[in-house]
Amino acid sequence: MNRIGICQETRPKRRGIPLVLALLAVFSLLAMSCGNDDDDAPAAPEATAAPEATQAPAAPEPTEAPAPDPRGDALGDGSLGIVTVSAGEGIQIRSLNAISGPVAFLGLPNQRGVELAIADYGDIQGFSVDLGTPLDDLCSSEGGQAAAQTIVADEQVIGVVGTSCSGAAVAASPLVTQAGMVMISPSNTSPALTSDFEGNPGESYNVGYYRTAHNDLVQGAAMANFVFSELGISAAAALHDGDPYTQGLAQAFSNAYEEVGGTTTGIVGINKGDTDMVPALTELATGSPGALFFPIFPPEGDHVAAQAPTVSGLESTQLLAADGMLVDGFLELADSEGMYFSGPDLRFGSNVNQGTGRNADQILAAYEAAYGELPSAAFWGHSYDAATLLLDAIAAASWVENGDLHIDRAGVRQYLSGVSGYSGVTGSLSCDDFGDCASQKITVIHHESAADIETSKNNVVYAYP
Repeated sequence: MNRIGICQETRPKRRGIPLVLALLAVFSLLAMSCGNDDDDAPAAPEATAAPEATQAPAAPEPTEAPAPDPRGDALGDGSLGIVTVSAGEGIQIRSLNAISGPVAFLGLPNQRGVELAIADYGDIQGFSVDLGTPLDDLCSSEGGQAAAQTIVADEQVIGVVGTSCSGAAVAASPLVTQAGMVMISPSNTSPALTSDFEGNPGESYNVGYYRTAHNDLVQGAAMANFVFSELGISAAAALHDGDPYTQGLAQAFSNAYEEVGGTTTGIVGINKGDTDMVPALTELATGSPGALFFPIFPPEGDHVAAQAPTVSGLESTQLLAADGMLVDGFLELADSEGMYFSGPDLRFGSNVNQGTGRNADQILAAYEAAYGELPSAAFWGHSYDAATLLLDAIAAASWVENGDLHIDRAGVRQYLSGVSGYSGVTGSLSCDDFGDCASQKITVIHHESAADIETSKNNVVYAYP
């Protein structure tokens, strides 16, 4: 066998095995390639959506800033109405006092005290204060009612300083207050107009009524304590003229006198206008009183002082009167010498009215300069304080809008009802739930000489409380 043959035989075998292996490798690769299309093959991870970007909140639509409330801090809720004072016009208030007749000595100082207070106070938010024509209460129910009807007919009026007399206030107060106005009296003292100090309103009390004068429950107690404790008199009588002031004070004196241990021997009434007091005095004399308290007015009081010493049983009786008789015209009479008088404490000292910054000396100097005389009665300072309280109340309840002044009637009452520790020329004023605002200080003076009444006015022998 030649080599060439052997070689030709064996080559195919050597070449066939690698070929087979190569083919197997190809088939394996194809199978693997096909296997990648099967469901069992791991799937490529799905693409996830990119998270949406967080959007910033939309900016609010631009809005206009709210207009400021033109009322500002003005008091009131509008429940009693709003009074509008047009630009160039004045704020309307009124004075209602006894400025004519036999009791003008009491009302004129009140009227003048109001006038001085308005002048000293000045404008309110650029608006002047107009007092209008002075009105006369005539110190009577009829006078008070007629004047009040005139006042309420003018819907621009905010408030009234008055009346002088309690009897006039009983008729005027309901008309004024029911019209939404306020009334502030400088010299009404009857308990019936406010309260009994025990939480019970007086029979003539009206919401919207206030006063800077004392309550006669205090004055009655002052005189009763003085007579019993200081003078040592254990039996006393009283006389009145049927007026709410005089009858209320006579009764207050009697009640307080008996509470401290005294005996009231009688209370008798006369009529306004009477000149013959002997019948009433004779009736009182039967009880042999050691003191006679007659809290009435001139001229009736003049007749009592003159006739009492002529009545049997009253020759040595101590005569006593109150603020209604504490006036120059009576003090100048010889019959008034030796008497004791109760009334408001007029020792004002350095007290300053916070509405104007004026003290008593300054006010009295202005009074004398304007009217050519000093006040003839006790309540000029109370009138000044009453007027500034009203003006302060108007200022607290008002605002200017479009050039006009608006005044909330309910706000005026709100201010007055909330007065506490107000510095007045008469002292510290605080208003209780029934309109009593006075400091309630009472003194008793001893009148020794009709030729020197100014000394007597300052001759304080007792102070209460």
